[in-house]
Amino acid sequence: MAWLEVSVRVSRENAGLVESLLQNEPVLALTLTDDADDPVLEPGVGETPLWPSVCVTALFAGTTDAAPLAQMLSLVPGVDRPQLVTFRKLQDQQWERVWLDRFQAMQFGTGLWIVPGDLPAPTAATDIIRLDPGLAFGTGTHPTTRLCLQWIDGRDFDGLRAIDYGCGSGVLGIAAAIKGATEVICVDNDPQALIATRDNAERNGVADILTVLTPGQFSQLPTAQGGADIMLANILAGPLVELAPVLLAALRPGGALALSGVLEEQAGEVMTAYAAGMVDMQHDDIEGWVLLTGRTTAHG
Repeated sequence: MAWLEVSVRVSRENAGLVESLLQNEPVLALTLTDDADDPVLEPGVGETPLWPSVCVTALFAGTTDAAPLAQMLSLVPGVDRPQLVTFRKLQDQQWERVWLDRFQAMQFGTGLWIVPGDLPAPTAATDIIRLDPGLAFGTGTHPTTRLCLQWIDGRDFDGLRAIDYGCGSGVLGIAAAIKGATEVICVDNDPQALIATRDNAERNGVADILTVLTPGQFSQLPTAQGGADIMLANILAGPLVELAPVLLAALRPGGALALSGVLEEQAGEVMTAYAAGMVDMQHDDIEGWVLLTGRTTAHG
């Protein structure tokens, strides 16, 4: 079995037109991705922004005639050069095997590893997270997740209570549990993230340690008022600034706080938001992304 893949590079203003035209055809799948390097980091509530330059990719059955599609797409404003519309045949293959070939075991710190699927773990791995990336963010490949996992690897979690706020796939909370935390609360407002976290906790044998909650549910817990030893929050600068009172209040005096999802130019704003409640603030970075860590001061 084969497929026909059609990719159209177009401006943001005309992406909707291309999408509509392709949806009127017998398309099997349709995706929109960034065609340049213009990440949309913090959309407003209810917004679904697009990049200035968009690549619209459609998948059709392999028997589909490319000529009528090319003729139709040539009428879209701005699509006036051959390189802006491309067609290629995709042959059937073992997609799970392809994915596993691309996603290899990854090391964080000295002994913490993420191992995909059922691949064998490296002999050097002392703490192993089994993870299948799904719909939610957080597989260890992004610099912010790497920064957090390296920090986790260097800490003792034995007997501690941790919170993973904005848990995504749950990888940070699972790492805390594997490192010895006796209770981990994972919080996210995305239903897919909550599902992924539960599934990954089951896969790693720590489902009895993790509690998965929405922000509203978390706010009702006694833990939300000074009950945690460690707070992990790998989200974005804007939400981190807004959540500063919530995250600080959830930690006991002297509790550890690790904040990531912050660009270098945003670090000062985030540090200012937490300065009144934190001491010993430190700064680490990878590829322009920053991890901020510190300890909470006494409440009140």
